[in-house]
Amino acid sequence: MSSHITKSIKSPWGGGVSPFNASYGKIMMWIFLLSDAFTFTALLVAYGAMRFSSAEWPNPEVVFKSIPFYHGETALPLVFVGIMTFILIMSSVTMVLGVEAGSRMDKKAVGKWMFWTIIGGLAFLGCQAWEWTHMIMEGARLSSNPWGSPIFCQLFFIITGFHGFHVFSGVVINFIIYLNVRKGTYEKRGHYEMVEKVGLYWHFVDLVWVFVFTFFYLV
Repeated sequence: MSSHITKSIKSPWGGGVSPFNASYGKIMMWIFLLSDAFTFTALLVAYGAMRFSSAEWPNPEVVFKSIPFYHGETALPLVFVGIMTFILIMSSVTMVLGVEAGSRMDKKAVGKWMFWTIIGGLAFLGCQAWEWTHMIMEGARLSSNPWGSPIFCQLFFIITGFHGFHVFSGVVINFIIYLNVRKGTYEKRGHYEMVEKVGLYWHFVDLVWVFVFTFFYLV
């Protein structure tokens, strides 16, 4: 009886049994991601509603093909954004490998794959910064759009900027986790659950980009 009470006190659930067979931290992460998914869904629905209700909506293919690549040369934006998408997907792969290494308590491998995940995130942010810079140079603003309705630019900067903020936040968090891995913090705890929780966030960010890529560049 006393051992059961002691076990219940130590458990964050009070009842001694974790629901859904998941830790408190994982469930809180899932709740956060669910709320974040509602926000992104609302933004993308707003984009779709404004696009199909507007009489003069710019053709995204024309918009992105008019962005100069370098020295006046015209870019192949779909290829460029495809590379961005590939980079982010590969960073999700390295995160999976990091989580798998953590399940084996392989500190060296976790650090290696976390490092490459961070590099992938930085590369994606660099590509997005290049795209934003060239769109602004072409005259794209929150209040104006050289290709038509200014609402297009407003939604583009808001949605891709909001996603970029998530990627940047993920890179910062991944870097902190990477430093903790190097210091042996999780080795001392006896588990790498923190890497797994951060991995959930990173996979969510990658999944959201697939929808953003589809809405803005493909549809």
